[in-house]
Amino acid sequence: MPSPNLHPMINVAIKAARAAGAIINRAALDVEAVRISQKQVNDFVTEVDHASEAVIIETLLTAYPGHGIHAEESGREHGARDSEFVWIIDPLDGTTNFIHGFPVYCVSIALAVKGKIEQAVIYDPSRNDLFTATRGRGAYMNDRRLRVSKRIRMNECLISTGFPFRQDDNFGNYLAMMGEVMQRAAGLRRPGAAALDLAYVAAGFTDAFFETGLQPWDVAAGSLLVTEAGGLVGNFTGEADFLEQKECLAGNPKVYGQLVTILGKYSKFASAADKAARRPFTPDQAVAPAV
Repeated sequence: MPSPNLHPMINVAIKAARAAGAIINRAALDVEAVRISQKQVNDFVTEVDHASEAVIIETLLTAYPGHGIHAEESGREHGARDSEFVWIIDPLDGTTNFIHGFPVYCVSIALAVKGKIEQAVIYDPSRNDLFTATRGRGAYMNDRRLRVSKRIRMNECLISTGFPFRQDDNFGNYLAMMGEVMQRAAGLRRPGAAALDLAYVAAGFTDAFFETGLQPWDVAAGSLLVTEAGGLVGNFTGEADFLEQKECLAGNPKVYGQLVTILGKYSKFASAADKAARRPFTPDQAVAPAV
């Protein structure tokens, strides 16, 4: 049992996530046989994404036929259109990792009620790790209550991120952000599955996470895990209403505050004065002393 007094809706989401995980694990045994197509440059989808999404939607709508669905591959095609209850689904976050047999990927399921995330499940099928959260009841990994890390010194912190991979991403901006963070932190990691990155912040495995270009299904479940574990989630300027903004920063409260100071000027929501303070990336920046 992931946590005491489980909400009935989260039990259904766990059932859906495990069913999807079984499909993913079976396919992972012969990943070379998996059919792959490309949505856009460097953005892949497989038959496993589609099969995983289908079983999740079937499980959720069998239990709650009046609920809405917002899923990565099928959008809002399924479920009720006008429900106050909307399931936000990423059936396989980390598809590029999965295609290569790199075992960092997960299933992410969240329930929004009147636009607010109330339930969250992230399931890592390769490790059989189940992360759950219900608003107001805490976050759990398997049967362990989660708390964000207590580190406050940036030079002791392990921070995760995601690299830009689309042609219209601002690579220069990202290199500058990475340059500023790398010279201050103990380490910077790019595992490749944003939902799992957020779960790891909640678990205290990393101290913070930041990435641009993310969609609601990437961050909906993970954001509740982080806040229920005592962390903060927002955009780069520290505003909590980030879900649709394609900009996500999460961390324990002290590190989150420090990263807002560093990354805020790179936000698309930064003031003109803050944007003027951006440091353009230069090759020597990565070895420049921290200021």
